[in-house]
Amino acid sequence: MAGVKVVDTTLRDGSHAVRHRFTEEQVTAIAAGLDKSGVALIELSHGDGLGGSGYTYGFSGVDEFSLLRAARRAIQNSKLTVLLLPGIGTIENLEEAVACGAQAVRVATHVTEGDVSAQHIGAAKRMNLFAVGFLMMVHMVSPERIAEEAAKMESYGADYINLADSAGYLLPDDVAARVEAVARRVKIPVGFHAHNNLGLAIANSLKAVESGASFLDGTLRGLGAGAGNAQIEVLAGVLARCGVETGLDFYGLMDLAQDVVQPVMHRPQVIDNGSLMLGYAGVYSSFLLHVYAAAEKYHLDPRDILVELGRRKMVGGQEDMIIDVSNDLKNKKTALV
Repeated sequence: MAGVKVVDTTLRDGSHAVRHRFTEEQVTAIAAGLDKSGVALIELSHGDGLGGSGYTYGFSGVDEFSLLRAARRAIQNSKLTVLLLPGIGTIENLEEAVACGAQAVRVATHVTEGDVSAQHIGAAKRMNLFAVGFLMMVHMVSPERIAEEAAKMESYGADYINLADSAGYLLPDDVAARVEAVARRVKIPVGFHAHNNLGLAIANSLKAVESGASFLDGTLRGLGAGAGNAQIEVLAGVLARCGVETGLDFYGLMDLAQDVVQPVMHRPQVIDNGSLMLGYAGVYSSFLLHVYAAAEKYHLDPRDILVELGRRKMVGGQEDMIIDVSNDLKNKKTALV
């Protein structure tokens, strides 16, 4: 297999798992360690991207632009990267991120809404940024439809297309079908972002590489929404065993995960009942902590909330619907008493 570039999202997806409470000191240590360990892109922002801090998605403990400046001072070789979800973050937010040292942006949309990224990818290229088209919740539509949306993002100027299994729902064959379909359709590289809600993040990442992906996402200790992401130090070891060149320092990533990230984790990244249900029902991984809070408030089983969210096909950005769904379930439960 050909070489792979690894993107670390500990300081973005991992933000969900620490309730967006990274400090400047933590960011500096993690960013410096990732840079030294050969990671290609280091993604940092609120878990829901630039502008995500607020009542809907949770407030950041430290302003994300302060964190970006701290990370930029610590990085020598890696590209400092931000995530931007149109409708949450704005082009003005991106301009401010660039002023803080951001060198790349991943513009993320729901899998059927690639056209929403046109202005933001275009603006990114005018700012001379490395721009990525990031399609979320790719389990929800066919490989052919994903390829259509990827082609749109390519036409807007994206440097590569990233496919996100945001719910951790896909099986390895599902991953292969989606990566292969996009790789056939576009001339730019394809990447893959795994979640571990069914325990398949590493297997699915490896299948993505076998199917033509040349970028992979991961996080230290797997820190991320739901059961977390592909664990980057494990990815480094597995890819090395497979003879895939990554440029990663395996030992360095292991030490960074154990000595720096593990002490700041609020809980171990395990596949608990809630995380398992995210993958089983196909629900956006960042919904989990919000679902737990709603379940406690309405005295419900969080699994029931997740099943209903999956049945209604809720997607990223619809976190407010968790309350509506919980209220409906509570009313139905009361009516049966």
